[in-house]
Amino acid sequence: MRRFGRTLVTAALAVTLVGGTAGWASGDSRTAVTGPPPGTDAWRADTVSGRSLPDPATTAPREVAAFFTGLDEAARHRLLRSHPLVVGNLEGAPLPLRYEANRIAVAATGEARYASLTAPGRQILAFDPRGGGQVVEVFGDLEHAEHVSVIVPGSDNDAAGYDSRRKPATGPAGMARSLRAATGADSASGSGSGSGGSTAVVAWIGYTTPVGVGLDAADGRLARAGAARLARFTAGLDAVGAPDPVLFCHSYGSVVCGLAARHTDAADIVAFGSPGMRADTAAALRTGARVWAARGPSDWIADVPNVEFAGIGHGADPTSADFGARRVPAADVEGHTGYFAPGTQSLAAFAAIAKGEVR
Repeated sequence: MRRFGRTLVTAALAVTLVGGTAGWASGDSRTAVTGPPPGTDAWRADTVSGRSLPDPATTAPREVAAFFTGLDEAARHRLLRSHPLVVGNLEGAPLPLRYEANRIAVAATGEARYASLTAPGRQILAFDPRGGGQVVEVFGDLEHAEHVSVIVPGSDNDAAGYDSRRKPATGPAGMARSLRAATGADSASGSGSGSGGSTAVVAWIGYTTPVGVGLDAADGRLARAGAARLARFTAGLDAVGAPDPVLFCHSYGSVVCGLAARHTDAADIVAFGSPGMRADTAAALRTGARVWAARGPSDWIADVPNVEFAGIGHGADPTSADFGARRVPAADVEGHTGYFAPGTQSLAAFAAIAKGEVR
């Protein structure tokens, strides 16, 4: 009888969660963009020197890397010019080739909302115009970095709004710039391959994020699709020789990271402003990464019930003692998006984690 009572309480909390009285509001439902990018059929039909091209949907990133190693520059650039959307999104392909491919792919859309992504110095590692669009940008020298961090954002992020004006140090790009600056790297220009420091930071909008904080943000459908894409992305980093990354996972992005954790080779996973990671404990994430958690005192995410019932809600609070994550100081963080604000305890701790200084 007691167990039945707990179930009823959990169900009531779940209804409250999606009803909006605990901080969630209405939002539009999105269809997750999955699978290989547009142009894949033409790529599969093509060959180079009589050899089939690696299937973007099934070929492991390490095999993709080996394939490109066997090509000369002329063959690489022929594929780039013929299939920019595929090459630009192909995990395991050489990084400079992907940057060049995505400049072509973005320009080919002819859409003003994407024009800034082709500015000199931008390093766009992935671009997919489907839906609201997905975009991945590198800040720093990813090819030679000793440390790599990946920002995994939450709701209301896509390629269309990626460069819209935001409060400083918020949004995926703002967080990436702020983190890189805090590590001592030269990121004053905002993006590009500046030579300062040995830490590269990636702003990763590689999945379809929820709009607002409605039902999409309360269930795990988009997070599951995103987790598969994040796992493949980290495998792609490994395939090109990048060090094991630190994943900085904000809000709904921490749900994505929680579901992807066991399938990545991340060195650290940092959840902040998190509604839960779809696990009862850090150990249940089944990852070799160190797991960290932060929540500021005025972050509204604290009002979201940490329950999971019938697929609604994301489970335990990562900042709770029972969860078992390492705590990141965040007493001076303001609101839900202030974790990367210059001068905050959280940003200083994030930078130390990013540089591998915390043991």
